[in-house]
Amino acid sequence: MLSPAATTTTSPVHAPTCLSVSARAGRFRPARAMAASDDSRSASAPARSVAIVGAGVSGLAAAYRLRKRGVQVTVFEAADRAGGKIRTNSESGFLWDEGANTMTESELEASRLIDDLGLQDKQQYPNSQHKRYIVRDGAPTLLPSDPIALMKSTVISTKSKLKLFLEPLLYEKFSKRNSGKVSDEHFSESVGSFVERHFGKEVVDYLIDPFVAGTSAGDPESLSMRHAFPALWNLENKYGSVIAGAILSKLSSKGDSVKTGGALPGKGRNKRVSFSFHGGMQSLIDALHNEVGDSNVKLGTEVLSLACSCDGVSSSGGWSISADSKDAKGKYLKKNQSFDAVIMTAPLSNVQRMKFTKGGAPFVLDFLPKVDYLPLSLMVTAFKKEDVKRPLEGFGVLIPYKEQQKHGLKTLGTLFSSMMFPDRAPNDQYLYTSFIGGSHNRDLAGAPTTILKQLVTSDLRKLLGIEGQPTFVKHIHWRNAFPLYGHNYDSVLEAIAKMEKNLPGFFYAGNNKDGLAVGSVIASGSKAADLVVSYLESRTNQDS
Repeated sequence: MLSPAATTTTSPVHAPTCLSVSARAGRFRPARAMAASDDSRSASAPARSVAIVGAGVSGLAAAYRLRKRGVQVTVFEAADRAGGKIRTNSESGFLWDEGANTMTESELEASRLIDDLGLQDKQQYPNSQHKRYIVRDGAPTLLPSDPIALMKSTVISTKSKLKLFLEPLLYEKFSKRNSGKVSDEHFSESVGSFVERHFGKEVVDYLIDPFVAGTSAGDPESLSMRHAFPALWNLENKYGSVIAGAILSKLSSKGDSVKTGGALPGKGRNKRVSFSFHGGMQSLIDALHNEVGDSNVKLGTEVLSLACSCDGVSSSGGWSISADSKDAKGKYLKKNQSFDAVIMTAPLSNVQRMKFTKGGAPFVLDFLPKVDYLPLSLMVTAFKKEDVKRPLEGFGVLIPYKEQQKHGLKTLGTLFSSMMFPDRAPNDQYLYTSFIGGSHNRDLAGAPTTILKQLVTSDLRKLLGIEGQPTFVKHIHWRNAFPLYGHNYDSVLEAIAKMEKNLPGFFYAGNNKDGLAVGSVIASGSKAADLVVSYLESRTNQDS
């Protein structure tokens, strides 16, 4: 909730992406371990090597998976640290995350990675994480966690509750009438329009609006339903009713797991609950970085150009990368290095600045559309416990845009950081992480620290009865916090697919393609690694 790359509901694969990946995967044999592939090659055959551009969690996950399969990797990162927007800091007895605060194991690849890295004992689950609040009528109101609690809740009206419970009946007829066909209007429908059709405007305003603002900094009307929540969009397409579809889909998945048998990664752990790690989310990055190997991660190294000399048919040729190192160790880095394949995880806004050539001729990226990125500021504040007159136990509070307008509130919401993880603040203080900006308040995200401190303190005073000034303040500004999965996001996915199709050995992963959640980008990097393995094996067979 409320943090870059931390959303727990964005599904990992968009429909157009899924099609393009399947088409590519079909060109290769099913992936096997590269070690086995290496055994079948002659002893003199050179080891395969892969360049990964970007040392965020998707790039590190891809590098780790390739290393496990015996592939040499070099990870290029322009910044002076790995992890991208996952970053943990500490000072004066406080510990806080400056990007993603939590994640889930909703993706199989995330569970597998945690098991493989031996991080199970480091997982840290928030106290009272099911206690989450929405502001209604200017005050925090506990979100219902089950149907019975929903009936008693004052978050939405009786009329909206009735519409929620009747949705399966109303949309069963819709499903039969439309026979699984999606109209052009619904194909490009916004999140707001989709949810209003199914559940009404009040659900959009008081449940969906704060949720999408807290998880992606977006708003219901700007976000495309098909791209932001493809799993829900597919449920309507298949079943008509979202609620009935979710129930039937869950029952179906349980049946499939029984049929397949075998132990799945993360056995015994709840895949839907949020968690962090002792020491913060940085623990995941540190473990990945350590396994990939410090010598294989080139920090302070910006990729300038990529030259593709292979045609995808012959086994000869590959990729040459030119990079500029700002690291003191850069003198040991070759200016031009050759690789058999490339995984690109940098944001498309960065990719557009790189020069590509194919077969010696410029490969112009003029078909890459401009991606709209949403800005966000995080304000980490602490207050003496005696100055917080109405402390709330739980995960945090979200503020609907309607409530912001009615009551002069300026933040998207606040995480109760030390309520979730008591070891992250001194015993006599509460630590909070508040969020400002997003699609509704883009300009406010870039305001100076002094202004944001006043706004956050004012909001917390209204919501939690805080008195006085914070004892501790940190401000983190993400100018490009999230890509906006807007109505024209098809053009972005089509451009990525075009690059992958026309540049043999080039694969793209990350949140520009496969979802914003930490688990989603881990899955994106891991799946890209598997496609690379298949690609390398197909070339190895040609050498045989």
